[in-house]
Amino acid sequence: QVQLVESGGGLVQPGGSLRLSCVASGSIFALVTMGWYRQAPGKQRELVADLTTGGRTNVADSVKGRFTISRDIAKNTVNLQMNNLKPDDTAVYYCNLRQLSSVYWGQGTQVTVSS
Repeated sequence: QVQLVESGGGLVQPGGSLRLSCVASGSIFALVTMGWYRQAPGKQRELVADLTTGGRTNVADSVKGRFTISRDIAKNTVNLQMNNLKPDDTAVYYCNLRQLSSVYWGQGTQVTVSS
């Protein structure tokens, strides 16, 4: 089993920044993909960004140039630096880990962008 614990959400004004962090623990294999998804009210959960062990990234077009994903493999941590936040970024952000055929989710952290 794998456990994911997120931190760093909150309320921020448009144009502001937040940094999300996720620490994974448990039975983690060498080849995993870690990343972030988000779900806004009334919408489906969507990929924000993810990062493979080999360093390949997927980043949603809606956040390119504003969000940066990074990972500390030794510490099983994935971070999401979010800059120039917009009201449309308001959502619950979920940490995600995929290894072999298993998918794991964190409990989610709320990000609210509002003036």
